[in-house]
Amino acid sequence: MENMSLLSLVLIFCITTSPVFSQQYYSQTLSYKSEQEKITNLHFFFHDTISGKNPSAVLVARPNATDSQPRTPFGNVYAVDDPLTAGPEIISELIGNAQGLYVSSGQDSLSLVMYVDFGFVKGEFNGSSLSVLSRNPVLETERELAIVGGRGKFRLAKGFAHLKTYFVNATSGDAIVEYNITVVHY
Repeated sequence: MENMSLLSLVLIFCITTSPVFSQQYYSQTLSYKSEQEKITNLHFFFHDTISGKNPSAVLVARPNATDSQPRTPFGNVYAVDDPLTAGPEIISELIGNAQGLYVSSGQDSLSLVMYVDFGFVKGEFNGSSLSVLSRNPVLETERELAIVGGRGKFRLAKGFAHLKTYFVNATSGDAIVEYNITVVHY
């Protein structure tokens, strides 16, 4: 009888404690409506310099190619630290830097996949940044990229960047691109 009581106690203990140990993951979805959501429009110029003594974009990897004259630089990977300025001239006010990578992803036309963090160093957004992860068909004069995140004042950012080529040197690959960004953040 004593064994039966001990067995019953052990069985009751196992049954009552097993649900506690089996719930390793817990999630709760709450409805969320923010009165603090903001929309910000930004305008600046992106200076991508591949040539010269002090380039802001450098080739860090390229594929092994057997074709001596490829149609595009397909597979090339560049590291970038491009200045962002208030005006199209490189001597205009520096407002930040675009740091990240882009990969030449088009086999038949020049297209880049970009991961770039736009870090701002002036004004209201000093210390904040926006993250871009998107395809950039650079031969199109006007195009759109996705804003997929941010930090600082751009925490939880989402939006888009409308790009317009301001200047390009076809020989060197150097370019100045005008950015108009619309971003929703908190």
